[in-house]
Amino acid sequence: MAVDAKSVPLEDQEEQERQVQRHDAPAHNPSAPPDEFFDISTTVDPSYVISLIRKLLPANASNNHNSHGDVFYAHVQELETDHTDKTAPTLSGDRLLHVSNDGSESMEIADDFHKSAPEERQNNGSYDGAEQCGHSVPVGEEAWEEYGCILWDLAASKTHAELMVQNLILEVLLANLVVSQSLRAMEITLGIIGNLACHEVPMKHIVSTIGLIGTVVDQLFSEDAQCLCEACRLLTVGLQSSECISWAKELQSEHILSRILWIAENSLNPQLIEKSVEVLLATIESSEEVVLILLPPLMKLGLASLLINLLDFEMSQLLSERVPERYPVLDVILRSIEALSVIDGHSQEICSNKDLFRLVCDLVKLPDKVEVANSCITAGVLIANILSDEPHLASEISQDLPFLQGLLDIFPFSSEDLEARSALWNIIARLLVRVQENEMSRSALQQYVSVLVSKSDAIEDDLLDFQLDELNSKARTTSLRRIISLLNQWTASKDDDKENEMMGNRYEDDINIDRLLDCCCKHSE
Repeated sequence: MAVDAKSVPLEDQEEQERQVQRHDAPAHNPSAPPDEFFDISTTVDPSYVISLIRKLLPANASNNHNSHGDVFYAHVQELETDHTDKTAPTLSGDRLLHVSNDGSESMEIADDFHKSAPEERQNNGSYDGAEQCGHSVPVGEEAWEEYGCILWDLAASKTHAELMVQNLILEVLLANLVVSQSLRAMEITLGIIGNLACHEVPMKHIVSTIGLIGTVVDQLFSEDAQCLCEACRLLTVGLQSSECISWAKELQSEHILSRILWIAENSLNPQLIEKSVEVLLATIESSEEVVLILLPPLMKLGLASLLINLLDFEMSQLLSERVPERYPVLDVILRSIEALSVIDGHSQEICSNKDLFRLVCDLVKLPDKVEVANSCITAGVLIANILSDEPHLASEISQDLPFLQGLLDIFPFSSEDLEARSALWNIIARLLVRVQENEMSRSALQQYVSVLVSKSDAIEDDLLDFQLDELNSKARTTSLRRIISLLNQWTASKDDDKENEMMGNRYEDDINIDRLLDCCCKHSE
């Protein structure tokens, strides 16, 4: 029963009003990556954060005595008691919070958490006399989601995240995962944990909270796309963290790994495909011990074939219709294949696949690359890896002029990526050494020179701005010498031709040829 406002002193009424004020959170809060924080300076009372945690306590937590319930219920009971003494050290010291002179915490966070709530919120079971007496009262589903969304946002801040884990938010969230909750509540719960996991100290708390990682992994068997997206995001963060081995051990059963592959293969939701493949990428790029634990069973379950099939589908979509929301999916699939192509013992299955080679070559030949530039860069690196293992494949594309032109088109997009630029020169060198200009017809030679000259600006810009180590410098030098040879052959053939003047009229880039020739000579020494 709500306390009569007339019986409460004015100061207590003001405090009660502050407790019921809410943040008008959006219907769905985007997931915050580990290196992005809010940039709006404001102050947030830590006691407000703690009160939000208390409001997330599930009504039936005490009735769920399953394998997890006994672990967290003692903590839940502790949190449900009067928290004045419990929170005092957290609020008064400098251990977790930077407190300004006026006693409030200076943070980078949204500044409208303390705006007034609609009056009807005061009578929905969320706020009554029991709350004022220090006992948590179950909140309605809509209010729960609202408070959870606020905490989801707050967890992106390192300081707030550390405050939360010190005040038992993980026990509260674990309680919500193991009791019956709405799908939206599950999504929010996983989202909060996902943001907490982006910070080192909270991540250690997550790993040390008995049953939490296992319960998160269990959410992979949800049928809800948004819950699965958040579960995959959290697993990705875990596998990328310093606690990656703990996460890998929870994922190592064939049952769990099969489920991850099944989600990636069967989902029609582009975001879920992206998030599930990100888990696979995080596995491939994780520590050596994690790779030893997870990659062999994944390969046995068909990881390589799955990734190639996914790439095939995304390429068919790209060539038929440009759908921007699918670009990140294409990118993460390519990154996963590229990462797998350099792992000893597993690279051969990738590099020997002719369908894959055809797909990445088709991507390089794509005329308009701006929207998928990152994917094209990754494709270039992948092709270089493939040719390193299967050098004979270079002969198949040495006369493919659209492919050569596509490679040169990638240079402007890779200006900040040393690995990609080195890979491009490596591929070009492998192609050009197989070109026999002395045996080429006039028209074939002209076409080759035409492609090189048309991309002379990209070549020159790269040469002026590119420093390579000795190995990659050798590939570039080889490429430049082959370009010089082709240009000289073309120039000589024109001089010897009786129809030199006519051919000169047809080919109007003589100045560009000379400029490119000079530039290549200068940088090939």
